[in-house]
Amino acid sequence: MSAAGPDTVLDGLAAEVRTHPPLDLRQVGELLAAARSDPHGAAAATLVEHHLFLCLEAALARGSAPLEVTDVFQEASVALVAAVAAYAVSGGPAAGLQDYSRREIASHLDAALAQAQRLREADEALLRDSRLLEAVEVELRHRLGRDPSAAEVAATLSWDEQRVTLMATLVAEARARNDLTLLPFLDDLEESTEPEPGEDPS
Repeated sequence: MSAAGPDTVLDGLAAEVRTHPPLDLRQVGELLAAARSDPHGAAAATLVEHHLFLCLEAALARGSAPLEVTDVFQEASVALVAAVAAYAVSGGPAAGLQDYSRREIASHLDAALAQAQRLREADEALLRDSRLLEAVEVELRHRLGRDPSAAEVAATLSWDEQRVTLMATLVAEARARNDLTLLPFLDDLEESTEPEPGEDPS
């Protein structure tokens, strides 16, 4: 994303929020009453639109999250829809909708961002293991003059053979589907470890 990208995104979200300013408590009460019997109808949708500022608040508060601000805003919007529907059905007072929605948005985002962080860490671990496996396989191939066995790779890495086999399968599958996330790293690794013409591979 360019340097102006984040500001442009935030400007767009802020402009969307400004088109639906907060309602007064009388309006909120009337809409909640209408939404109680139809929590996913027009009245509920209007309440959601006029509480989008809560979603923007949440997105800005999580600026260093492992998701783009637009994704955080979208996740917050999903939580807001559910919060408005649940609050309307419960018959809660107009004055409590904002705080209830803010808490529900925060709870939803905490779970969503924790999951995103776990996935990111898993991807990073997979990439590290893949690069390590490739490096060892290349080094052993040069040293032995043949493709190393899973047992030889496992012994070098201090992994069990099952892990070696699994990682080799994942790397092969990534190549087969042209995985754009993994392949550039693997290709760079191969180029950096291949011997120059005439160079002793050992």
